[in-house]
Amino acid sequence: MEYLVVAFPGSRFTGAIAPALADAVASKAVRILDLTFVYRAEDGTLDMVELEDLDPDDLVSFEPVEGVVSGLLNSEDIRALGESVPRGSSAALIVWEDLWAVPLTEAVRASGGRLVAHERIPADVAEAAVAASGSAD
Repeated sequence: MEYLVVAFPGSRFTGAIAPALADAVASKAVRILDLTFVYRAEDGTLDMVELEDLDPDDLVSFEPVEGVVSGLLNSEDIRALGESVPRGSSAALIVWEDLWAVPLTEAVRASGGRLVAHERIPADVAEAAVAASGSAD
């Protein structure tokens, strides 16, 4: 499972990310586990925005996981993540499961293996590496 916080300066959430997220869900690459919206006022206060308060055309439909998924982000986690959102901005917090990884995980477990490290390379580092490798040709 992974999470992503996307801030929209000036609270200009237009829903432009919805089609890309919908494509990822439709292709069964990911399953959305949670989708939360927050708004951080100019004075720093943080409010959670209910899905019902947003334009349904800007949203991605998803089916919540059946049963209870424990250990995911709670209101304290959301509040802490919200502190990274610039004042006067809104943010979408998306928690998903990488469905493409499920067969790999099962194969690792079946072979007696175990995960010893997993880290995401920051986007700016990855982009710089790709740019550098392209310019070296």
